[in-house]
Amino acid sequence: MKIAVLRETTAGERRVAATPETIKKFISLGATVAVETGAGEGASISDADYAAVGATVAPRAQTIADSDILLGVQGPSPDSLAGAKSGAWLVAGLNPFGERARVDAYAAMGLEALAMEFMPRITRAQSMDILSSQANLAGYKAVIESANAYGRAFPMMMTAAGTVNAAKCFVMGVGVAGLQAIATARRMGAQVSATDVRSATREQILSLGAKPIFVESVAGIEGEGAGGYATEMSDEYKAAQAELVSSHIAKQDIVITTALIPGRPAPRLISDAQIASMRAGSVIFDLAAESGGNVEGSVPGKTVVKHGVKIIGAQNVPSTLAADTSALFSRNLYNFLSAFWDKEAGKPVLDEEIGTAIRLTQGGKVINERLLAS
Repeated sequence: MKIAVLRETTAGERRVAATPETIKKFISLGATVAVETGAGEGASISDADYAAVGATVAPRAQTIADSDILLGVQGPSPDSLAGAKSGAWLVAGLNPFGERARVDAYAAMGLEALAMEFMPRITRAQSMDILSSQANLAGYKAVIESANAYGRAFPMMMTAAGTVNAAKCFVMGVGVAGLQAIATARRMGAQVSATDVRSATREQILSLGAKPIFVESVAGIEGEGAGGYATEMSDEYKAAQAELVSSHIAKQDIVITTALIPGRPAPRLISDAQIASMRAGSVIFDLAAESGGNVEGSVPGKTVVKHGVKIIGAQNVPSTLAADTSALFSRNLYNFLSAFWDKEAGKPVLDEEIGTAIRLTQGGKVINERLLAS
């Protein structure tokens, strides 16, 4: 069983899909591991570090040749996988809805593409969940970047020259990223509030010492929603939410938006009129900018100024913390493959529940029901 670790080729991607820690564990399972030359540079891992734990370091063609499993962070271009053997697993974050043509190409090459972001949110798969591990650090970094752009202090400060008021930070969307954003902003001394369409998050917000801001006149989602994610809300709820946000957002200094709906464009949470109500110098960080944006006018990878408000459009935030996010991502992949490792077969063998959820292609065809139904 040969496992290949690919160097990422997507612009700006600094993460790597395996670290010396996880490679050592793969080898202990009986696998051989080949790492593409320079794969870990962006995450401060040298080729020598990989070689020291027993991996072979080589150019891509040699790394891919005869490999049974190809590990990546983002889905590689099909052209870059020339020479991969039919039936090999490609295990990565494959963005199936956004890169359907690429998935079709994987199928045509005979690869068995496994999309890690389709991992079901069930208890036994928590340690395999790349979305949660990466979102956690993205929520943290959103606050750090916002504080840097804000130009004022976050905590209240008492000085002989007078008092500096604490920044007011509003988090919209209380998933993994949102919860970490709340916790980070609180640690930095901000006055924090948060909102979500899922009623279960109220207690989570309170537990972190923040103020919950919820629509009371129209029912939201009871419990956690489908698979732990929010779903599309009624027009009545959207109107009530917009009214609530408009009255609250005008008083905020920092707003962080994190709302995503799998397989659909990100919901619009903040309008141009609402931006105009904020005071000059305020900051909005749109963590959903790459998926269409929660904020009107946000641009992925850029900071734009509208009505004196800085709008930061997030683009691959986890990559900006590549050493830590790579460590977490690589553990997710190891936890996944090792959980299904069959000692007699000398390879992982997926069960039906998780295999059906994450397998996109098999036998030259796209077979995933979620993807076929989109």
